[in-house]
Amino acid sequence: MTEVESPPAAPLDLVVSIINFRTAQMTIDCVQSVLDDIGDLRAHVVIVENGSGDGSDVVLTDWLTAARAENPDIPVSLVVSAENTGFSGGHNQGIRAMKARFYFVLNSDAVVHKGCLAALLADAEAHPETGLFAARLEYDDGTRQISCFRFPTPGSEMIRGAQSGPVTRLLKRYDIPLDMPPAQEQIEWASFAAIMLRGEMIDAIGLMDEGYFLYFEDTEYCLRARRAGWGTRYVEGARAIHFRGGSAPVKSLAKARKRLPAYYYASRTRLMYQSHGRIGLLAANLAWYLGTGLTYARLLLTRKVNTLPVEREMRDIWTNFMRPLGDRRAPK
Repeated sequence: MTEVESPPAAPLDLVVSIINFRTAQMTIDCVQSVLDDIGDLRAHVVIVENGSGDGSDVVLTDWLTAARAENPDIPVSLVVSAENTGFSGGHNQGIRAMKARFYFVLNSDAVVHKGCLAALLADAEAHPETGLFAARLEYDDGTRQISCFRFPTPGSEMIRGAQSGPVTRLLKRYDIPLDMPPAQEQIEWASFAAIMLRGEMIDAIGLMDEGYFLYFEDTEYCLRARRAGWGTRYVEGARAIHFRGGSAPVKSLAKARKRLPAYYYASRTRLMYQSHGRIGLLAANLAWYLGTGLTYARLLLTRKVNTLPVEREMRDIWTNFMRPLGDRRAPK
């Protein structure tokens, strides 16, 4: 791992961690939106070039060199990782880069509105018992995205398998997405596309779990924080546009019902095991089978279903079942 210039010596109020993986121009746009919002805040941006292997390191280095020529004091550092360390590993590098009271984890496929950072920090000062502060995520037309959730359970896996209105209504208390904006007490976890973490909480519970390559690491971190007494809040006044899907293929594969990457199922298994133990993991898989069975029964009877399982999912949900904390199945 290498860094462009040394981080500031004095502790900061806020460090913004942004991972780049083959989205160099998108990352630059993201960083620029943060720089436009920093104002008088004692803040610094850390870009983690996460082993893209497509020349992104050169593009970002050239951009930062040119930016420093115009403004030698620009609060941006670049960390270049020799390999793709995943979402957790990438942001852990960003967080380790320098000390701050708060850390804003931000996707490269997002841009912040003016006032986003100040709103997050103000909410954090008003709620010292809370460890995580989720920004309002929007589509580019301003429509609010669903970004706050309940934890996955065997009940939610039955909902996911069944894809049926009656089943969802019957098991409503297990349905993962929350109505937006959510009641603060309902929030169990929130998207890490744009979320601020309290440094004191990180010191207490540790960094993100690098046993996750991609997906579910945000859920696990909120679960670990909650178990340690740190809650999650939604900050409506902190707005960010989230374009979605900048460097991850899972949503597009799922929409096309193509086979999902092994790391997705390895992360799902790890989370279910850490949340509910081995019996809970087994129950989640069996609940998904039951829900999926209802889907196929409905298909036979009515020829109408919302969706069917993706390719090979009936086998792939057993990924790492015997060793839930084993290989994270990162792509080679």
